[in-house]
Amino acid sequence: MIDIPERINLASYYLDNNLAAGRAEKTAVYFEGKRFSYQDMASLTNKAGRVLQGLGVEPEDRVLIALNDTPEFIAVWFGIIKIGAVATDVYSYLQPKDYEYFLNYTRAKVAIVDPSTVDKIESVAPKCKRLQHLMVVGQKAHGKLLSFEEQMGKASDRLDAEDTHADDIALWKFTSGSTGQPKGVALTHRNSIYNFLTYGRQVLQYREDDITLSVPKLFFGYARDAGVVYAFGAGAAAAIFSERSTPERIFEMIETYKPTVLINVPTMINSMIEFPGAKSRDLRSLRFSTSAGEALPAELYHRWKETFGVEVLDFIGSAELYHGYISNRLGEVRPGSLGKLVPGYEGKIIDQDGRELPDGEVGELCIKGQSAGLLYWNEYEKSRKTFKGDWVHTGDLFRRDKDGYYWFMGRGGDVLKVGGIFVAPLEIENCLLAHPAVKECAVIGAADPQGLIKPMAFIVTKEGVQPSEDLGRAIQDYVKGTLAPYKFPRWVKFMNELPKDDRGKIRKRALQETIS
Repeated sequence: MIDIPERINLASYYLDNNLAAGRAEKTAVYFEGKRFSYQDMASLTNKAGRVLQGLGVEPEDRVLIALNDTPEFIAVWFGIIKIGAVATDVYSYLQPKDYEYFLNYTRAKVAIVDPSTVDKIESVAPKCKRLQHLMVVGQKAHGKLLSFEEQMGKASDRLDAEDTHADDIALWKFTSGSTGQPKGVALTHRNSIYNFLTYGRQVLQYREDDITLSVPKLFFGYARDAGVVYAFGAGAAAAIFSERSTPERIFEMIETYKPTVLINVPTMINSMIEFPGAKSRDLRSLRFSTSAGEALPAELYHRWKETFGVEVLDFIGSAELYHGYISNRLGEVRPGSLGKLVPGYEGKIIDQDGRELPDGEVGELCIKGQSAGLLYWNEYEKSRKTFKGDWVHTGDLFRRDKDGYYWFMGRGGDVLKVGGIFVAPLEIENCLLAHPAVKECAVIGAADPQGLIKPMAFIVTKEGVQPSEDLGRAIQDYVKGTLAPYKFPRWVKFMNELPKDDRGKIRKRALQETIS
């Protein structure tokens, strides 16, 4: 049983506790050749909190962050929470209509932006009636636009944390929006700290001498928590950069800062393997890499290990449960699986009638743990279907083997019925990725001339491989010879790239629209 105090503020827990532990001068953040100590980050956080209070932000108010990865992002995020307000952060490469949606949905009083987002958000600000202040980092004030630096220059660096309850809302995490507009999951101080003490402490086993590096950007809760928040919880450091992630930039960051933990996603794992001269890159500083966002095929895991010799801990987490709840762990990796339950969590697999299924059978995964969110904001019916008593119904199809390892079989709506038999697209995708010509792929269901659903594959070939009808037939034959013949893709469509969302996940709905 993990005992979390009734009165606690996660900003103080993760950040201020480092000062009390004597780590004030220890490096917390590496950014653009500069080092920011825990004292530096605490002072920035306190100033950010003071600025927000001066702008009228009160406990429980939402504040929207639309920033690239910088020390300011981290300070603002902690500063919002430290004053008892609610942090909501979004991707910095969205369209104006998306920012309009998020501002109106969150009813944020203040939005903190940077030069990459300010023009887009200024263009829709008049349509966002709850927005009172727009503040930009790295740019001068003009008109109603406030300068973050000017405001920070006038603020005190002393700030007492709001006396928050463990079950006060601290932040929202947005769902990926695969079935509509993204929705905010309301999450508490308890949710975060509980998951850190279980997944962060007991699975990742962060140490004070660790340095993390995140491939996904910090707006994505997976990266922000595993890459910064949980690192701070252990007194470790985070290396961050503001540009978009590319294999070349990740290799440069590893060579410069020698991180010990890489927060990664399957798409980048594949891109790093395929990068010219990958095998000559020195990744020996890494203790391990994590992988999440989508399933990591066993074939890709083995190629990564062969190329770099670094262990990968594939896991699954979600906004609904704050972060990771099933994970592989060092010394116990089973490639292709997502590992075992994180300590402190319970799991079960159920059929359509809610009956628990035995090991080996496929059904919906349900998870129980104290990091479960409260609800989807303004989504009563969706909340009722997902948060049922102590259990979160994930909507993901899994099977559990006799050793307690969980195997992802797809989203409930993704599974195809071919000739009366259920087929998981993921199984076909894993098979395709083992073909020497295939770099990336996605499988969806498409109707044949008789209106029957059959698998269709979208494929990006490896560099130097020319797509052709003959190659398509060869790939189909490969699947037929590897899996049950009825699972082979009836159509193969070659693409230059697959559509992806802001978290790097393949947008299968966009693929479906291309054949509708």
